[in-house]
Amino acid sequence: MASHRAYRDRDFVSTPEDLLFCVVGNVHPKDRVIAYLKYMPHKEGRWGREKRYARVLESYTTPSVQETLRMLKDRYPRYLYCSKALSVNISAVPLRFVETHYKPEVRLAHLLASDRTSLDPLEKKAVDFVKTISGEGGVDTRFLGVTGSILPRIHNPAFSDVDLVVYGRENTLQLKETMKGMYKKSVAHRFNDSFLDEWAVRKSKQFPVSPSEAKEFYNRAWNRGVFKGTLFSIHPVKLEEEVKERFGERRFVPEGITTIRAKVTDVSDSAFLPATYCVDNVTVLDGTFANDIVEVSSYDGFYCDLFKDKEFIEAKGKLENVVDSKREITYHRVLVGSFEAHGEDYVKPLNRQEPFSTD
Repeated sequence: MASHRAYRDRDFVSTPEDLLFCVVGNVHPKDRVIAYLKYMPHKEGRWGREKRYARVLESYTTPSVQETLRMLKDRYPRYLYCSKALSVNISAVPLRFVETHYKPEVRLAHLLASDRTSLDPLEKKAVDFVKTISGEGGVDTRFLGVTGSILPRIHNPAFSDVDLVVYGRENTLQLKETMKGMYKKSVAHRFNDSFLDEWAVRKSKQFPVSPSEAKEFYNRAWNRGVFKGTLFSIHPVKLEEEVKERFGERRFVPEGITTIRAKVTDVSDSAFLPATYCVDNVTVLDGTFANDIVEVSSYDGFYCDLFKDKEFIEAKGKLENVVDSKREITYHRVLVGSFEAHGEDYVKPLNRQEPFSTD
């Protein structure tokens, strides 16, 4: 893959103030990159080496993102962006203020090419994990990358996780099957019961789900676990040729909060951000009504790649009228992860499902 490429989900960018933003999605305005502030310089920060950083984004939730927006408004307003297309105020870094564009695949290639003795324990573990994934399932390392704090080299080996990306739809499907085999052979591990209990309680405080529902979500997922005692996550990201729209071709007009029951009809875009589930057989249970709701989309990674084709779900979120100028159509979608929902939006299954299988 070429080193000169568009901004992708899970890239990082730095600014002249040494702010570190994590890129959201693959579709951006011409002169900006949509991203949330994750780390900023702080003399007592727990991340970094010569320069210390503090984590600004406490959790991957909408209320936490709102906190970063308030801080930016007070101190760095030039990184706020009022988007007419999205009908929302978000953070987005103007391209003229991008000091460094950190690419996960470039950072990983550097780690793979480095003398092992020059790597710290977490970097070694990331290399071992990538080599294991590639060896077990044949996903070319060119389509893998390392994100999170390792990407801008501010990780702390004492507590940082290994966060990977996998590029491309086919590679994602291949890696999903690979992980099944790795869990089955105990090359990688699922959360143990005590840690899963703690994780589920934490998620129940961040999202409107019970601990038992959070456990079911984890049991459905494939991309979070433990490798050699370290937590890992894997995030699918589209390649440029898989991105079918340009920023502004779809305009999203908010129309209130709604709760629906629906049948999932297409999950091919559910592993990527925004996670999109096509739906039909829609019944509006509460809130604003529309008779042409065809999508449920989420910017909360918590809901990525969880539900199956033909499964019935319940979703609460912001109802948006979508004006698609490219296809010359309009329709409605339910967006989970909006500021208007105040953290009360969700997607849940209506029927029990077998957990993610390692058989």
